[in-house]
Amino acid sequence: MSDVGGIVDSLEVKIHKLLKNLESLQQSNQELLLKLNQSEKIIQEQSQEIRSLKSNFDSVKITNSLLGSDEYKRETKLKINSLIKEIDYCIAQLSD
Repeated sequence: MSDVGGIVDSLEVKIHKLLKNLESLQQSNQELLLKLNQSEKIIQEQSQEIRSLKSNFDSVKITNSLLGSDEYKRETKLKINSLIKEIDYCIAQLSD
């Protein structure tokens, strides 16, 4: 009978250790989830900032080209042609 008592005591100790380990892992998981959410938020903010900067850069390129800079002249012509095509398409839609 004493062997059964020893086994039960041993199991209780092991279960207690497992429960402590589980609690520790759950806490670590919560901390990691929090860090992940913060990182995702930062990534979204940075992605938005990159899009905004690209848009601003495109505007600057077009402005420079319109002011006489030869550097982005081709791109500006393509953009203007694209806008003209869109306007023509809209006019065609309105006249139907």
